Parts: sequence; C-alpha cells; structure tokens
Amino acid sequence: MALSYYIIYKPFGVLSQFSGEGNTLGMLSDFPSDVYPVGRLDKDSEGLLLLTNDTRLNHLLLDPNYSHERTYWVQVEGEITDQALKDLESGVEISVNKKIHKTLKAKAERLKDVAGILPERDPPIRFRKNVPDSWIAITLKEGKNRQVRKMTAAVGFPTLRLVRWSLEGLSIKGFGVGDVRLLDGATLYPTLGISGKGQTSEALKKPQYQKTKKKKRY
Repeated sequence: MALSYYIIYKPFGVLSQFSGEGNTLGMLSDFPSDVYPVGRLDKDSEGLLLLTNDTRLNHLLLDPNYSHERTYWVQVEGEITDQALKDLESGVEISVNKKIHKTLKAKAERLKDVAGILPERDPPIRFRKNVPDSWIAITLKEGKNRQVRKMTAAVGFPTLRLVRWSLEGLSIKGFGVGDVRLLDGATLYPTLGISGKGQTSEALKKPQYQKTKKKKRY
C-alpha cells in the first residue's frame, strides 16, 4: 500500500472529518479515500492537521506513551500577565470528562507581530475597542479535549482565536488558510523526531512540500 501524507491548514468552521453535515475536509481537496486525520481540531479552531493512511505514524503520534510537542498560537482576551504565563507553564486544573485534571508542565510565551505571519480568519474575531487582547504561544505534550481553551480560561484570559502552529518540527509557516500540501514520508518522519523503517533519525530537515490542487465538494 502506498503511504500518503497531507499537511493542511484547517480553516475555522471546518470539521476535522470527511462526513457529516456542514463544511468538512473534503471541500479542501480530492483526497484518497483511505487517508484520515491524525487527531483533530475543533470546528472553531484552525491550523495544522496531518492526514495519512500510515497507521504506524498515527499510533506514534496519538499514543500518550510517545509524547510529542505541539504548539498553539492563541489570541486571548486581555493583556496576558507574567503570572498567568507562569501558571500555564507549571500546570493548571481543568475539567476533563467531569474530573479535575492537572495539566502537565508546558511552555508559554508572548508573541509579537502575529498579524504579519498568520492569515486573517474568516469570519474575523469581533473587535471591541475598549477590550485589549494579546497573543501567546503554548507548547504542550498532551492533548485533552479543548485543553488550550480551558487552560487560558483557568488563568483568567479566555481564548478568542486558536491556531495549531506546529507539531514538533512541522509547521504551517507560509501556509494560507485551506492550503493542502503533499509531503514525502522520508522527510516527515525525522521532521517529527521519529525514526522509521528506511528513514534516518538525522537532525530535523526542512520539509519538501508538493502543492496539490484544491477541489471543492458541495
């Protein structure tokens, strides 16, 4: 079986699936019938999503025994404080399946000049003249349901916009909203910090993308 790897910038409002009502991944490109998302992004979140038929890679990325860093760029309501960043890094208590969960240690920092890097969201975030906002980057090694949103709310700064920026060395830098790119597995594995059959565990390489044609389905 030929293995396929697609990297997409999932738009806001699109479901991380191929079936169901509303906008789905099938509207972004004519994907092979055997590829599926590795993990998911909520409908109201954006950013990096990996699609593949490589079951081994899917297992390695989703099994909590094999932790991988994923970084989110988050626009929050209010001017983030140093204490809030420290709390996010040390771990906060959130509700997961109606139980209290203390998040693992993370990385959190302020971001500047995001507007020049990230594409605009459609629809845009509602602007409120008298309410400031700020951008932060949060890097996690776990992925609970709506974890980032729950974490920022726990420290008093609700999430306004959430973008998954990277997974280990793989990022959506240079992507436009809805972009779909085909990536070779021999490059993808080391970029994700994973060694595999026929691949080396050399230092991270810059991914060599192949652009694909977009094909909308209605």
